[in-house]
Amino acid sequence: MSSLAPEQIVASQKAGFDTFYGLAAKSFEGFEKLVGLNVQTVRTSLAESQELVGKALSVRDPQELIALQTSQAQAGAERLQAYWRDVYAVVNGTRSVFAAAAEAQLKKSQDDAQAYVDSIAKNAPAGSEAVVTAWKSAFGAAAESANSAYEAAKKAAKDVVEAAETNASAASKSATQLVAAGKAASSKK
Repeated sequence: MSSLAPEQIVASQKAGFDTFYGLAAKSFEGFEKLVGLNVQTVRTSLAESQELVGKALSVRDPQELIALQTSQAQAGAERLQAYWRDVYAVVNGTRSVFAAAAEAQLKKSQDDAQAYVDSIAKNAPAGSEAVVTAWKSAFGAAAESANSAYEAAKKAAKDVVEAAETNASAASKSATQLVAAGKAASSKK
């Protein structure tokens, strides 16, 4: 015996399709942003390479060439940091939309299940209070378990993102330090 009217089923399916297509649109939007970022990065890299070759061909002595290489290495490290910050912003924005949708769907599923259990309890025949109580208890335990699993998964995902941020930050810091060390070494010569 279903407690859902046909209108509720149709509305639920429509909401599911709306959510699916909304998430697909957000995914595509994120993909478009990444493609645009990559196109702009390639365009900028080509222009900078052309400029660098022009400068390298006009260099008169080795010291100038070393200084040019060092300045380009520093600028390259900074551009790389900016690129990965932009990639992270796009990916994080898209991930946030998916996380919010997942959280809303979990809440809706729990509310629907609770409504179903309440409906069964209301319509239960006399003398079945023990069975209804067992159902409610089982549902409560399952809901608590699902919430715990969701929170653990959410925390694990957050930890992974934080670790990736830390590693990216450390890598860019190392690159900057290497370039600075290269500048210091070239200036001593």
